[in-house]
Amino acid sequence: MLKHNLKLFIRNIKKYKSTFLINIIGLSTGLACVLLIALWVQDELSIDKFHANNDNLYQVIEYAETDGTIITNPVTSIAVVETLAEEFPEVKYGVNVNTWGANETMLSVNKTEIKAAGLYVGEDYFKVFSYPLLDGDEQSLLNDKNAIVISEALANKFFGTVNNVVGKVIELRHENPLVVSGVFKSVPANSSMHFDFALSFEQYKETFSEDVYWTHNVTNSYIVLNDDVNVEAFNDKIASLIKVKTKDQSRTLSTRLFSDVYLYGTYENGKQVGGRISYVKLFSLIAFLILLIACINFMNLSTANASRRLKEIGVKKAMGAKRKVMVFQHLSESLVMTFLSLLSAIILVLVLLPQFNEITGKQLIFDLSINQIFLAAIVLISTGLIAGSYPAFYLSGLNSVIALKGKLSNSSSEIWARKGLVITQFTLSVILIVSVLVIYKQISFLQTKNLGYEKDNMIYFEIEGKVSENLDAFLSELSQVEGIEQASSIGQSIMGGMNTLNNLEWPGKVSDEKIVFQMRAVNYEMLETLNIKMAAGRTFAKNFGAEESKIIFNQAAIDIMGMKDPIGKEISIQNSQLKIIGVTEDFHFTSLHEKIKPMFFILRPSWTHLIMAKIEPSMETVALGNLHDFYDRFNPDISLDYKFLDDAYQSQYVAEQRVATLSKYFAGLAIIISCLGLFGLATFTAERRRKEIGIRKVLGHSNEQIAVLLSSEFAKLVLIGIVIALPISYLLTNDWLSNFAYKINLQLWYFIAAGAAALMVALLTVSTQAIRAAYKNPVEALRQE
Repeated sequence: MLKHNLKLFIRNIKKYKSTFLINIIGLSTGLACVLLIALWVQDELSIDKFHANNDNLYQVIEYAETDGTIITNPVTSIAVVETLAEEFPEVKYGVNVNTWGANETMLSVNKTEIKAAGLYVGEDYFKVFSYPLLDGDEQSLLNDKNAIVISEALANKFFGTVNNVVGKVIELRHENPLVVSGVFKSVPANSSMHFDFALSFEQYKETFSEDVYWTHNVTNSYIVLNDDVNVEAFNDKIASLIKVKTKDQSRTLSTRLFSDVYLYGTYENGKQVGGRISYVKLFSLIAFLILLIACINFMNLSTANASRRLKEIGVKKAMGAKRKVMVFQHLSESLVMTFLSLLSAIILVLVLLPQFNEITGKQLIFDLSINQIFLAAIVLISTGLIAGSYPAFYLSGLNSVIALKGKLSNSSSEIWARKGLVITQFTLSVILIVSVLVIYKQISFLQTKNLGYEKDNMIYFEIEGKVSENLDAFLSELSQVEGIEQASSIGQSIMGGMNTLNNLEWPGKVSDEKIVFQMRAVNYEMLETLNIKMAAGRTFAKNFGAEESKIIFNQAAIDIMGMKDPIGKEISIQNSQLKIIGVTEDFHFTSLHEKIKPMFFILRPSWTHLIMAKIEPSMETVALGNLHDFYDRFNPDISLDYKFLDDAYQSQYVAEQRVATLSKYFAGLAIIISCLGLFGLATFTAERRRKEIGIRKVLGHSNEQIAVLLSSEFAKLVLIGIVIALPISYLLTNDWLSNFAYKINLQLWYFIAAGAAALMVALLTVSTQAIRAAYKNPVEALRQE
């Protein structure tokens, strides 16, 4: 029987080549999308899961209540993790981690210079996180304040080997000699921490005095709990630690599983509400929808194609074939078709994977491992059964007499079943089109919104070498370089940041009120360089004498502090009195996912670590060339490595940009697969109605009337699909936009345009076959029996 069914399958392929090709193309394209998305989803779900302490590894976070809202801060003070490790027996290890001043820093050995990303870490870092050591003693890696642990890749670049590297000296910024104490295996791609070297956190601590350890939030804190610890009970126990140490009533501590941070990093009012997991769910849904569309194609074409095989079915049933035998035949044909499609899909994946990796920024590999083979087997069986289920049960249920007459049943339920599948296809396709359009519009909005400061034509680079020794002279000369409009220095990037304080006192403050402020240490003319507008008062200026005792707030800070006429009033930070001399207009220093937070600026040139320079418009090439020449003369031992502020801003929305790009491709594939099905159905319909068309032409119908007649039936189905899709797409896109504090407004034309595009493509697909059928000679149709 298997041999017989296989023969019939091959004969039908040879006889109906176009149907076979449409099915293969549709299914293989859908399966390729599923496999690519599955690889991406699998990689996303694996991020940070490789650490040996995964089940007990937690990040310490802080909840701060400000103006009735609970803010979740992933950054804590230095003292937190140290106290937890010393005073709480539940904690096995605890480490602080910070990138400040170490990220993208110059390292050198003799004349070899390399810019590398580093971390300041606690001495137990390599016991907490699983980055295997190739050389060095884990117990004493970072006991020495001047030790450095480097990656395998960095060791090979500097020394050409990972052997006998311990004890060699590497210079940090050409001024700080560090002794290599270990070499670790390069960080895997599925780690959220990517770094080339690690320095002792004791070096970082030297920049702080003891009295700010509890009030200055500057570090990420991680702990490993003992196996038998109840996490909820532990969180309750540590919640009041800050209150006990500082009398601060507004801040509480908690923990979250480290491996959850990457996917579940978004909080609202102290509650976890999502993160990148939403994109994992989104693309999983897209994969399912595309596969469903491809399966619907198969179902529709197989059912429509049944009229060509009715006599075969009728004869088998008349000869006594049982229904389960017929079901098995058609399901097995579906599985064979799916298997052939899967082979084609695997070839497509291998061809497209490099481009897919480039879009997603990943290093995905499709090597047919056991897991991937298992995944392919599941996809094969489920797709084969789903795609073949309706045709199998429908065809096997036909009455043998009706089948022998060669006519399909035209009951309303069966007709609407086939039409319903087409409607479902285009409903899903329109939802994808609307989603792509809205994502594109939101990304455009993010890229073009006025942020309240100048990000275009702005570059920044680290203060190193002789620049740090002669900062004022460097800035003065830099401002004279042709093409450089203005320059100054700042403690850290104007965007994001981990530098927060909450121990401010001001006139009229409620005694137990604590507000978390972002802090930026700046040099003279920094606000002018960034073109940040003043709402009141003035910026720091040399002609006013010493300005270290002055402070500038943003408008959001003044509003939340409830201060009226703030200029001239004094505030206190850690027993230091500072006078308010200015208030800036609000500007977006975090991503547009978040509302503008309170911030202040203080004048501390010695605390600044980044030069920021504004290039004159249309002078980029000249300015950068002159800048390189000037920097080489001023700082000959260090190469200039600058970045554009606009690129750093765009990097905040990498996830959204990748979602937009991928969604665009997947929506296009969905509409193509849907139209393939329409093309096949239109071809079949035109063939089935060839005599009707011939008679109508003989009776005087024009070619245009015939084409409209054949197209209108499918146009109605597509329109119904559009009507169903629009409210669903509104709900889905509105929910996605809710992740942004600043967003576009959904406009009616987005939905009209998406529906019109789907309808136009569908009509073009159908009309080609309709016109072809209309122009056929009616005599040929009428004389065929």
